[in-house]
Order: sequence, then C-alpha cells, then structure tokens
Amino acid sequence: MQYGMIIDLNRCVGCHACTIACKAEWEVPADKGRNWVHRLGPSNTPEGLASTYYPGLCNHCNEPSCVPACPADTIEKTFKDAKTGKTKTMEVAATYKDPFNGTVQIDKDRCLGCGACADACPYGARYVNTDLVNEEIGGEGVADKCSYCMPRVEQGLDPACVQTCLANARIFGDLDDPNSEVAKYVKKGAVGLTSAAVNIGPNSRYYGNKKDMHLLTSTSTPMEMPSASLRRSLMARMKPGFNKAKNLGFLGLAGAVLVKGLSEDDQD
Repeated sequence: MQYGMIIDLNRCVGCHACTIACKAEWEVPADKGRNWVHRLGPSNTPEGLASTYYPGLCNHCNEPSCVPACPADTIEKTFKDAKTGKTKTMEVAATYKDPFNGTVQIDKDRCLGCGACADACPYGARYVNTDLVNEEIGGEGVADKCSYCMPRVEQGLDPACVQTCLANARIFGDLDDPNSEVAKYVKKGAVGLTSAAVNIGPNSRYYGNKKDMHLLTSTSTPMEMPSASLRRSLMARMKPGFNKAKNLGFLGLAGAVLVKGLSEDDQD
C-alpha cells in the first residue's frame, strides 16, 4: 500500500478551505502551515494563457530526504498492517516512513526540534512549531507537517482537507490499488513535481489541463536538493546533554566536559 493524494487543478477554485480545515484539525499556528494554496498566473505558457493554483503539502515521498536527515537516536519500532495484521520491526529516528501505508510521519515525543528535516525537504513542506517544546529533550520546538491525517484515516475518515474541499479537487487513496480513484488519475496523467535533481518519488500528485500543468510545473517544481545543516543537527544532539548538565549545576569547562560525556552516552 502507498497512500497518495491527487490535486485536480481543473476543479480547484483556490478557496483555501483545505488550509483552514488543516489548521483547525491540527492547531497549526496562524503563521505556519501543514499545507498551502499559492495563486499562479495569469501567465503565458506554450499552451496559452494560464491561471491556476498550487495546493501544496507533504508528498510522502518514496525516498524522503527528511528521514535520513533526522539526527535523533534511533529506536526499535514495530509497525502493523491495518489490513492483514502483519507486523514489521524497524530502527527509526524521530521521522520515518511507515513500511505498510507509505506515509512519512513524525514521532513528536522524540523530535529534537532542530529543523534538520525541514532544511532537507525540497518542497518546503515541514516547519518547526515553536509553540510546542519537549520539556525533557529541550530544543526550539517540534517539527510538524501534513500527515495525511492518519488518525482520521485509521477511523475510516478522509483527511480533513479532502473532506472540506468544496470542489472535490482533492482525492485520497491507495496508489497501489489499480481500482482506486487516485490510481486512475495517475493512469490519466497525474504527476508529481519532480526534476532531474529532485526525483524522490512524491505521492501527492497533480492533474489538470496542459496550460495549467505547464504553469504549475514550470514555477513550482524544485530544481535542486537542499541539505540539512550539520551544525544544527549536532547542536540538537547535544541539547539533551546540555540540559542535564545545566540541571546538575555545572558551568564552564566542567559543564562542557559533562555535555560531551553525556552526548557520547546517549549514542551508546
């Protein structure tokens, strides 16, 4: 199974109901977004004058660049297939790709809030919610993004943005099921925003007429892979040790030595 979403540009009216529903469902800060709608055009294209929208969200990629960028220590996690009951145990960091439904998720209880995953996403689909802080870990907040509303999906509901879309422009389902509506859209020509440098298998895809699709792909396709900040990742790994040292009352050189030792212990 690979969950995916189709955005039908022929239907989208740019009303922003999807973004508002997402903010309400997940208590997203007003200045942040797990999804977005950007207006494109009017602009000339080889196919004629075009005006459309770019409704963006996490692409739950086949090879997500955010997953290897996460500096959190890995733990053993067991996943379960909701349909078959089959299980699989994997070593995962705070962000990971579910082996059964294909979605990319964040373990917010373990997120260091460093933003390395956000830096690594070529689609700009992640942000750090500074309103949330893991007290034990510290950090500057907790990473957040579209989760395809998996808690809702597991209850048999559509993602909040799909349910709220007034024009039925958002279609959600299993891309691996040839009988699903999303799979049929792919057969009709729905595509992800990929380039030679950014070809990591996005599973949020777009469908529309030639001129609107040309406008979308020419303006909104990422053309290079970003890289996560190594310094930010290293500082995030040291933060828990620093907090422990501070709580024990160590300062200066002694505190620095203790931080180094605790950081090494955390990796064992």
